[in-house]
Amino acid sequence: MGRKPRRPRAIDLYSGVGGWSLGLRLAGVDVVASYEKWGPANETNFKNNSHQAQTVDIRRLALADLPSDIDIVVGSPPCTQFSFSNRGGGGDIADGLEDVKRFLTIVDHLKPRIWAMENVPRVAKIIEAELQKGGALEEFASLGCVTHIIDMADYGLPQRRRRCIAGNFNIGFLESYRSAAEPRLLGDVIRALKAEPVVDPIFGISLPRKDLTDHVEEDVLNSEEVRINRANKTTHTVYNAMPFPDPLDRTVRTITATCTRVSRESIVIATGSDEDEFRRLTLRERASLQGFPITFQFYGASYGQKLRMIGNAVPPAFAYLMGHALQGNPADIVPPLPEVAKELVRPVPAPTETPADRAGARYPATRTFRFAIPSLQLKSGVRFEFRNDNNGPGVKWEVAFYFGTSKAIQSLTLDRELARRLTSEMSTDLADAVNGPLDDLGRFMSEADVQNLQTVWAHRGPGGTRPFMVLDKLSEAGSRLIGALANHNEESQRLIISALEHEYGDRLEDIPGVAKLQRNPSLILAGLLIASRINPILAAHVREEPGETLGTSAP
Repeated sequence: MGRKPRRPRAIDLYSGVGGWSLGLRLAGVDVVASYEKWGPANETNFKNNSHQAQTVDIRRLALADLPSDIDIVVGSPPCTQFSFSNRGGGGDIADGLEDVKRFLTIVDHLKPRIWAMENVPRVAKIIEAELQKGGALEEFASLGCVTHIIDMADYGLPQRRRRCIAGNFNIGFLESYRSAAEPRLLGDVIRALKAEPVVDPIFGISLPRKDLTDHVEEDVLNSEEVRINRANKTTHTVYNAMPFPDPLDRTVRTITATCTRVSRESIVIATGSDEDEFRRLTLRERASLQGFPITFQFYGASYGQKLRMIGNAVPPAFAYLMGHALQGNPADIVPPLPEVAKELVRPVPAPTETPADRAGARYPATRTFRFAIPSLQLKSGVRFEFRNDNNGPGVKWEVAFYFGTSKAIQSLTLDRELARRLTSEMSTDLADAVNGPLDDLGRFMSEADVQNLQTVWAHRGPGGTRPFMVLDKLSEAGSRLIGALANHNEESQRLIISALEHEYGDRLEDIPGVAKLQRNPSLILAGLLIASRINPILAAHVREEPGETLGTSAP
């Protein structure tokens, strides 16, 4: 008999909990070592994949300590710096490139037959640019790097997860697997993990439901949390709208490494027991959506650590297909995952169950409130929003207005002086049209417990008015005014320009976004009238609360 062919040998860099390693192992690759500096992730990798998982800062890893005779190098350098930069935040691209450079240095040293690196989509253009002459990665131009943007949902993952996969592999093999990929949806995962026994919706593994770990449901969202989540998703002050709750008949949005009970990133689903009852996903639901088998265990010391492990991982279900693509295997010899997953068993001992996040009982005294007024919002960030401002000696509540572009955000001073200007320049017909809604709003605000708005919002005491009550009243007044102004477009446009000229003077012609305001005169003038009417009322009730401690911020 002939000798059995040697399995390809691979190493996994920036390995996290071993998503690459598990997928490659199931694809017949011998992952001889992995490298990651976060200890809990390495423990998780070692116990699930049973291979050498070294806790080491890869930037300081000696090349001489790497194994020899390596056929495949894979890895996922940290994406944090690139992700933050993509959002206009504080990401340091130069620092992020240090890890990419280190990855490529190791590839250049080991000279494997094939290699692949995973990261966020933005990295593709950065790598392409930096490989050019004079770029930070110029010395690695000979490695044959090609970047690809893929959506893992196209390969059977029940999650819309767009990523950059860079390397010297033939993307055609991976693309050939798409036709056999079984589409899976959020609802498929939710229902599968409720069944008895639980049958893994991707890997086909069966477990008694009592043996399923990390599947403790959080407390349902309270009414305030539901309201915040709904607003963050459907009427966000800047970003486009998304559905609330998340639909079960679609693939799910990207699973992230961090999220709170009231974040835009949280996946929120209906409980099914009450039409107004919602919850976030369990850790196990997130892990299954991230392409981990139900046997995989996460050895984190806290709920937050496990969230980070899951969200930052390369989905093993996708890494399995990449493992075959890296070996150049045609689609007709790639077995479905359930055929090769039969060997998977839960590692022992089982990890500690970590308590799920709970509704916050205490908030900072200066807890932030900032929500777009639903009826007074346009796309591209043009909006009136009800907000508080903690930058002065007391917490100030106000309606603010923003327009322009993302790189040149503009605003107006919405005060008593603007109200006088608009009123004095308004025709009798227009005044008759708007006075009713404005007077009703004025009466509501005069009777509202504005003094205690912040106390109520910070859950630090009683009060007769909640901030969302005010937001709803503002939106209702906005809708009424927009209707009242519908037949006064020309005059509304004139009043808007008057307000802008008062603020910007001769600079108005250089201010971006003015044309859009004129195209929506009813909405914009309604917002200006509302804000200039109630901001003086709110300003008269600024409450200074010296000596209050901030306490513990709620999730």
